[in-house]
Amino acid sequence: MTRTPFSASRILTALVITIAVAGLAPALAAPAGAAPLSAATEAGKGKVKVEGKLAKDHVKVNEKVDLKGNLKVLEAPRSEGTVETVIVQQLQAGTWVNLADTTCRPNGGFSFTLSFSLSATVSLRLYHPETTLYAAAYSASTLILRVG
Repeated sequence: MTRTPFSASRILTALVITIAVAGLAPALAAPAGAAPLSAATEAGKGKVKVEGKLAKDHVKVNEKVDLKGNLKVLEAPRSEGTVETVIVQQLQAGTWVNLADTTCRPNGGFSFTLSFSLSATVSLRLYHPETTLYAAAYSASTLILRVG
């Protein structure tokens, strides 16, 4: 039988050591006790808070309901001329699905008019996607609308 210069156990040992060292490299690069930085902090992106309220919590099928809210800047590079996107999402089978979107200025208000064609209890949230100036944000509470 011919023996190869690298046995299976030596290859496996080398692979385990390589994976272990690769896993420790990021931890060794950061100073001890340093707090991890979020992507928003590293990029210098500002923090925003998105919140809203439904005009009614119960509507009939196909009845329109208004959702009004605002996009508050908590900390950011001031940029008065920007327009930010806000999206209404609905929880469907455990996944948040985009329903509608609009734009507003930072520290400004927005509104949506929504209607639903089926009788159900609908869970909604507001979402501000990450931009070059601001980090992503979700509304702190889920808005519940009963359609029926």
